[in-house]
Amino acid sequence: MVTLIPSAILLLDTPGLWTRLEPYLDYPGFEAWKFINLAVFVGVMIFILTRKVKLGEAFRARRESIKSELARAQQERDAAVAKLKEVEERLARLDAEVAEIQERSKREAAEERERIARSTETETTKLSEQAQREIESAGKVARHELRRYTAEQSVRLAEEIIRREMKPEDDARLIDSNIRELGGVAQ
Repeated sequence: MVTLIPSAILLLDTPGLWTRLEPYLDYPGFEAWKFINLAVFVGVMIFILTRKVKLGEAFRARRESIKSELARAQQERDAAVAKLKEVEERLARLDAEVAEIQERSKREAAEERERIARSTETETTKLSEQAQREIESAGKVARHELRRYTAEQSVRLAEEIIRREMKPEDDARLIDSNIRELGGVAQ
């Protein structure tokens, strides 16, 4: 840039150049000073931005940060895709797991019904046997009570019959007979 400026000054210092360029340089709305001013401004801006502000380094740093962000974004995307595949696989297996759980619960319910039915049958048998034993026991007690009652009533009726039918001479004869049996002497 620095070497261009002296070359441009030498070029402009050439004899007769200004006379040949003058009609073009003074064209209304197309004045040369505007373009020269623009060229100087652009040159100074390029010099300032590249050398003083170090815009090239800023652009390189920005380019590198964008690359690293893109790489990180790619890694995150790959991780998300892997996670999505894992979730989709789990969802695919979920239907099979649900079917398996339903089948297992049906099987367990059937086994529980059978166990309850066997338990109920066993309890019914036990209760039936216990009721039968209680009935038999109650029958024995009732027969025993009936025998005792019958015996008591028989004794009472026999006693009444004896008292009613017995006369004093029968009483004396019985007493004598009992004394003889006992081995005693009668009077």
